[in-house]
Amino acid sequence: MITITDKQQEERITPIWRLGFRPFFLLGSVYAIVAIVGWVWMFQTGQPEALQVPALWWHVHEMVFGFAMAIMAGFLLTAVQNWTGIQGTKGPCLMLLSLLWLVPRGLFWAPVPLWITATVEALFLLLLAYEVGRRVVKAKGWRNLFFVPLIVLALVANFASYATVKGVAPFAPSSVWQAMLWWFTLLLSVMGGRVIPFFTARRFEFTQSARLVWLEWCANGPLIALFVLSFFPLTMAQFGAPLMGVAGAAQSIRLYRWRPWRTFSEPLVWSLHAGYACIPLSLLLRAVMDNPFATHTLLHLFAIGALGGVILAMIARVTMGHTGRSIYQGPNMRWAFSALLCAALVRAVLVVIWPQQMIGWVNLSAGLWVFAFGLYVVKFVPMLLKPRVDGHPG
Repeated sequence: MITITDKQQEERITPIWRLGFRPFFLLGSVYAIVAIVGWVWMFQTGQPEALQVPALWWHVHEMVFGFAMAIMAGFLLTAVQNWTGIQGTKGPCLMLLSLLWLVPRGLFWAPVPLWITATVEALFLLLLAYEVGRRVVKAKGWRNLFFVPLIVLALVANFASYATVKGVAPFAPSSVWQAMLWWFTLLLSVMGGRVIPFFTARRFEFTQSARLVWLEWCANGPLIALFVLSFFPLTMAQFGAPLMGVAGAAQSIRLYRWRPWRTFSEPLVWSLHAGYACIPLSLLLRAVMDNPFATHTLLHLFAIGALGGVILAMIARVTMGHTGRSIYQGPNMRWAFSALLCAALVRAVLVVIWPQQMIGWVNLSAGLWVFAFGLYVVKFVPMLLKPRVDGHPG
């Protein structure tokens, strides 16, 4: 149990700074809209004069280290309190973390040396790793220490991405982005494997299937290998497809064992399964495709469908639970979840089938994405700004 030693002191903290999910879900969901609108504008008008980095680099970097990393930070800073029973990051330290995330978003548009922007982002990731790690170590929850080296790995990859802008890295920017997408695939696989079957079994009252160690290794081991091989294009060309095939098949079996067909009556559960299904689907399609354009385009099936879809489902659920509300009695997000899945199919599949209509498909996909996250902002952000309705801390 989490012990609050001074409830009055807790209540003196403005609600937005009481637990990590509050500022980072707000920042991440708003930035999800801003970053996509900005990219669609650049995609059609070209490189903005004020932007200090190439527009395509900015788009991928900001979706990975801006939007997705903010949500991940909010989730980890909140979950570590549950894992360890130690009070989560709050108050001034949480403000500092939020500022360290926010500042680089503006520095890209200011005449500031890139090493300053990179340093600020590194400080954000280091402080995040420290805040998570010290609680895990103090509670001796070694099972969750996995997330600390994962954050440090992201920090190294982020520095590598900046090195590609300066032309001092021995690999292309695409290698870093591919690696980070595998990083997030692994993260979703590990976290999804913990929470999705648990949430499903608890909601629909059946016994959760036992984890199979060999299946977990087949699902996750190739993802680690793919992360490493992203920096070795020739080796990736030889072994990438078989690794994706193995991981995709294992992920499919894994998802089947979670019984997704039993979830259709509850949007907060089927949305997790639907988003997660984009992982094996994208892996298997990329494994059999022998078309570089199609293979690249299908990345969006993961980036939008899996990463965006699971994020949206989780932040809706976590916001309800950690603001003291009944999880399954909140705003109806069925249309938002559906819109995001449609956005993934439009951007990944229709662009491959009708590439001559690419600008139209990109605009439609972006519109669906903005609608989905806009609905979250309208319906859930007010909850983030207010105290818990049950009077508890957090």
